[in-house]
Amino acid sequence: MEASMFLTTLVLCLANFVAADTTYGNVSIPRVKITVDAQIHHQQIDGFGISQAFQRARQVQRLVPAEQQKALDLLFSTETGAGLTILRNGIGSSTNYSSDWMKSIAPRGPASANGTLQYEWDGDDAGQVWLTKEALERAGGDLTVYANAWSTPGYMKTNGQDSNGGSICGTREADCASGDWRKAYAEYLIQLLRFYKEKENITISHLGFSNEPDLNQTYASMQSSGFQAADMLKVLRPTLEASEFNKVKVVCCEATGWGDGQDILAELQSIPDAESTIDVYSAHGYSVNPALPLETRAKVWQTEWADLDGKWNTAWDNLGKEGEGISWANKIHQALTLSNISGFLYWIGVENDVSNSALVHIQNGTVIPSKRLWAMAQYSRFVRPGAVRVEARSDVGYVRVSAFLNRDGRIAVQVL
Repeated sequence: MEASMFLTTLVLCLANFVAADTTYGNVSIPRVKITVDAQIHHQQIDGFGISQAFQRARQVQRLVPAEQQKALDLLFSTETGAGLTILRNGIGSSTNYSSDWMKSIAPRGPASANGTLQYEWDGDDAGQVWLTKEALERAGGDLTVYANAWSTPGYMKTNGQDSNGGSICGTREADCASGDWRKAYAEYLIQLLRFYKEKENITISHLGFSNEPDLNQTYASMQSSGFQAADMLKVLRPTLEASEFNKVKVVCCEATGWGDGQDILAELQSIPDAESTIDVYSAHGYSVNPALPLETRAKVWQTEWADLDGKWNTAWDNLGKEGEGISWANKIHQALTLSNISGFLYWIGVENDVSNSALVHIQNGTVIPSKRLWAMAQYSRFVRPGAVRVEARSDVGYVRVSAFLNRDGRIAVQVL
């Protein structure tokens, strides 16, 4: 629900809204009092978003034009879609585009960390260049482009491959005969920023160097403790600051769930000055939901979460299943109000898959939105980047409420 039209004049004041008693059939619904206090500020909001990594951008790109545009509008339009404002692009580490791999910009490495990387740029990046330009056309200056690596190329890791875990050579307990690859990896990430800026006129504002470092996966993956992350950050931050990309914000560390995120954060904070090298601390919602704050000076984003197990479901509130719209509305609400996050990202925006891993399903070349998409839209279309969450409460526990003061002075109120 957007309440901005009738709340515009209530900035910096206290507002109460009371719904009168209502009867539906034989059931009497008691009145509910909602209080919004715009004088009490909480966290600033950076936005809401998705990823189209692992060649999911290409799945959209290959649709017929009408369905292609429908899919893009469902994600990024503020008039007919969710108006999403964060796009999380994958940074490739694989040797080619086989299956759904993300190809590295330096697929073949030198024999040692002292060698020179040979870069390649295809102007496509698995469809992500095209997708980013389309998203920018719809979201304009509101779009945050976040580039996130799942792994280094294999030659920079202890196991010699970009999949199946392994750690960055040169970090704690990760010695390699080929040397310390941290500096080369930092320069590799910066070269990706440079290709996007110089070749494609796309500004990447946020950069992450790892994903789910607590897991060992058969796809592109890389393990890291908070201590090892601190070792990498000690090289990445000064290398960024010495480059033309010194204003790019560093994101870390993308743990699988909020509990693992707490553990990695504690390790990171135990290293002097390590926490000051990051701008955003990130974690996913899979293993433990974001329902408590992560105590850090950095902003906090929930950057990946989805119902990966359930079959495709377009219901809002039917059988109480994980993938239903009301379930995700509650997850977003709790992440915003209990974990004080500044960014909320679902895993995939559009995908040809029979599970609930995407907000929009491609079926026989036709795009079908889920109610999860519209749950996101109730926040993302009306809570714009730069908004501040303000105090909001309900006098009954079964009605949940949040409110946000946008930069233009309008207040959006969401009620569950």
